[in-house]
Amino acid sequence: MSARVPHTRIDTSKPHPARVYDWLLGGKDNYPVDRGVGQELPQETRGNAARNRAFMHRAVAWLAKSGVDQFLDIGSGIPTEPNMHQIVQAIVPTARVVYVDSDPSVLPHADALLTSTSEGFTDFLHADARQPAAILELAAERLDFERPVALSLLTMLHFLPDDEDPYSVVRTLVNALPSGSYLVLSHGTVDQHPEWAGKIEAAYEKGSIPLRLRSRSEVEPFFEGLELVAPGLVFAAEWYQGELAPTPERSGLHVGVARVP
Repeated sequence: MSARVPHTRIDTSKPHPARVYDWLLGGKDNYPVDRGVGQELPQETRGNAARNRAFMHRAVAWLAKSGVDQFLDIGSGIPTEPNMHQIVQAIVPTARVVYVDSDPSVLPHADALLTSTSEGFTDFLHADARQPAAILELAAERLDFERPVALSLLTMLHFLPDDEDPYSVVRTLVNALPSGSYLVLSHGTVDQHPEWAGKIEAAYEKGSIPLRLRSRSEVEPFFEGLELVAPGLVFAAEWYQGELAPTPERSGLHVGVARVP
C-alpha cells in the first residue's frame, strides 16, 4: 500500500541539503548551485556520504531481523536505491515505513519512496523536523505507537544549529516512542578530521545553509536515557552487527543505535 503526494515547484537558484547529498552520492538530481557547494567540500566528504548510507543499510537490516516492523525516517532526502523500505521489506514484507522531509526538492521524487510491497506500507510526509509534535501527529495516523518504532535521524541534526535546540527536538520524538523502540542516528563531525574544522561549515554557509558539526561529547546527549546497542556511539565504519566488519577508516560521522527502555 502507498499514498500519493503532490508535486511542487522547487527553487533551483539556491542549494538544498538534500540535493547536495544527492551529488555527494553520485546522483543526478541536483543543480549547479548544489554542485557548487559540494565542490567546495573536502573530497573525502563523498566517502562519508557513502559510509552514512552503508551504516543505514546495516542498521535497519539488523532492526528488521530483530523484529522491528515500523520505521519513521525523518530527513529522508532524495531517494537513492536501495531505499530504507526496500531493505526492511525484503526482510519483513509487512513492514510500514514513513518518510519525512521538509525540502521541496524531495517532493518530485517522493513517488520512488512510495513503492511498497503489497503486504507492507510506505508513505511520505512533507513536514519540518523543527516541528516534531506535528510530525508525531501525522505519523500516528500511519504507524502504531503502541508498538516499537525505529526512528531514524540520519545526517539531519547537524543542519539544526544550537539556537533551534536539536536536543529538544530529539527528546520530543523519542519520548513519544514506546518501550522497545529504537533511535538510529548519524551526525557530522570533524573529530577525526581536525584539519577540516571550519571548512565544511563555510562551504555550506556560502549557500546559506546553516551547518553545526558536533563533537562526540555533543552528540552523546542525543542518546540520553536510551540504551546504546553495541558497539555504542562510534564512527560510521565501526558500526556493524554480525556481518563482516567494515574496513577500518577515518570518518566524518558519529553514529549509533539505541533502544528505548
